[in-house]
Amino acid sequence: MINSKMIFRILGFLLLIETVMLLCCGGVSLFYKENDLQSFLVSSAITTSIGILLLAIGKDAVKSLNRRDGYVIVSVAWVTFSLFGMLPYYIGGYIPSVTDAFFETMSGFSSTGATILNNIESMPHGILFWRAMTQWIGGLGIVFFTIAVLPIFGVGGIQVFAAEASGPTHDKVHPRIGITAKWIWGIYAGMTGTLICFDYQEEALREICGQCVMLQSIDFQQFERSVLYS
Repeated sequence: MINSKMIFRILGFLLLIETVMLLCCGGVSLFYKENDLQSFLVSSAITTSIGILLLAIGKDAVKSLNRRDGYVIVSVAWVTFSLFGMLPYYIGGYIPSVTDAFFETMSGFSSTGATILNNIESMPHGILFWRAMTQWIGGLGIVFFTIAVLPIFGVGGIQVFAAEASGPTHDKVHPRIGITAKWIWGIYAGMTGTLICFDYQEEALREICGQCVMLQSIDFQQFERSVLYS
């Protein structure tokens, strides 16, 4: 049997984390006094509401996950993050098509980097920051991010890791896969911070966005000319 309550609980918690990410981008919009702030606030409200609802549904869940649960979490986490992650694009009218907005978001979270945008420079700073953040998270993957937070629920992440990893073996750096995930995320964040410090430009946001995507690819740059910009 699938432990549906625990799956709902995990997804709800992940949506609350995504809400924090959306609010950070809203803070950027507020700083630059741009009109995309409303789209982030509405998106955050919707995401928070659904996240709390899923947490309520998952209340008193059995603290265990099997291999089948791992496959469900891997599949649903990608889609869920992208569905709610596309809201700022769609609600703000920056990408008026649901299909295109979902594609742009999934492209970031999957670290694909393909884009449907033509005039990137015209986008508000908050939207550009959100776009870069999706690809930064996608650099290690939503699933790896999920593994890092699973210990909060008293369950292990090896089932989720096994569902995501390819190949017949799943060697671990540390006996607890959650600790391994936290170490790698810490190194990843540290490398990003180091790149920002050593390649600082006049516009801080542009540098942060650039290094977020430069560390694992160069696809979601802030300019139409991408790496040709100077």
